[in-house]
Amino acid sequence: MAKGTRAVPKWTKASEELTRSFGEQLDRLPAGVERRKMFGYLCGFVNGNMFAGIFKDGVVLRLPEDERRRMVDEHGAKPFVPMPGRAMKEYVETPPEILASGEAFAEWLARAHRFAASLPPKATKAAGK
Repeated sequence: MAKGTRAVPKWTKASEELTRSFGEQLDRLPAGVERRKMFGYLCGFVNGNMFAGIFKDGVVLRLPEDERRRMVDEHGAKPFVPMPGRAMKEYVETPPEILASGEAFAEWLARAHRFAASLPPKATKAAGK
């Protein structure tokens, strides 16, 4: 391995049920949701900004500070740290009880979508040569 690089961990594949359920929830959001993969998992983007994604056996959500604090305080959510020392500061891991409740998860997913939609659009990268 080259000096200064780190090995990407091997992560478990998400269940088909979680991937299907998450995809169905993305379909219920307003138009303009783009599906892409990040870390090899299905994620939702709006205006180039990721707002939610599967990670291992759960879902992470990008939320504004007050909503993140609420999810942590009321539901025990944890900050999203995909690799040690690499926290994604605006993201939290969705607690299992919220994921299990389709209605509650749909509400939190919509909040994440609204937050990402309120951010400035990401500039598209020019295609490499």
